[in-house]
Amino acid sequence: MDEIEVVNLTKDYGHGRGVFDVSFSVKKGEAFGFLGPNGAGKSTTIRHIMGFSKPQKGETRICGMESFSNYDKIMGKVGYLPGEIALPEGLTGTEFLGMMAELRGGADKARVDMLLKTFDLDPKLQTKSMSLGDKRKLAIVAAFMNDPEVLILDEPTSGLDPVMQQVFVDYIKQEKKRGKTILLSSHIFNEVEQTCDRISIIKDGFIVSTFETNSIRHNENKQFELFFKNKADFDRFAKSLPRVRLVKGNISRAGIKSLHPKELKILLAIKDKDANKLTELLSGYDLKSFQQVQFTLEDYFMQFYKEEKDFGGVQWKKKK
Repeated sequence: MDEIEVVNLTKDYGHGRGVFDVSFSVKKGEAFGFLGPNGAGKSTTIRHIMGFSKPQKGETRICGMESFSNYDKIMGKVGYLPGEIALPEGLTGTEFLGMMAELRGGADKARVDMLLKTFDLDPKLQTKSMSLGDKRKLAIVAAFMNDPEVLILDEPTSGLDPVMQQVFVDYIKQEKKRGKTILLSSHIFNEVEQTCDRISIIKDGFIVSTFETNSIRHNENKQFELFFKNKADFDRFAKSLPRVRLVKGNISRAGIKSLHPKELKILLAIKDKDANKLTELLSGYDLKSFQQVQFTLEDYFMQFYKEEKDFGGVQWKKKK
């Protein structure tokens, strides 16, 4: 069963801004990552899922309910953490949590206390005097305190220090084990890779890839670091890039990911099946070392954000 559904969602703000024909779904008990840089369309999509905005085209649903017309019902079922935190002034953290509990029909005090302890937050502080990190912690407690089945988290660790970011990631893992349905929007590779079962990448308002997180770890693309003994061989290999990359049946889709002339180092990407051919190719060069480098989510992501001229990147064009 799909707890969150986005079907052909379009909201065009003009000048290439907005989201365009976006579709994905999140199954019950699944953690789904929504990955992209700031301005790519993540928050716009989430605002529509929450029912804050009406689509120009398409539909969003939570627990089978169309979002925009069921906004009030959705708010009672979902733990929502917005990307930008705007807290009312003149309240303490305790008073703010009390107000949120009342709006949601109550919250278990023991659970609230557990969350405050987990995220190391003093609720007696005035919201206006809280640091950005404390405001984020307060919003996290508010989102989780009524133990919702569905969690929609937009840039959830923004403003948190690295230690607290890991605390949050560990807590999300616990919630995932409890069977919660999670949509996590982020531009931080590590937290998405650690927590999510599947991931969609969004670029310029379009979904450009949706895949299982495990597929990155077992990707058929391999990366190798080559360290050359002399500048002449380094330059010769670098200049051979167009021929090597384009020869089909030899090293298909091979490409230099980066060049480091001072270190005489080249990072090369190839298909797994072409590893032996690469070894044969390199026999004509004087190398200091040659080692495989783990392919990461960031490597895959950057394929969609590099131009073809950037050695091995995938140039992506919008649909017309």
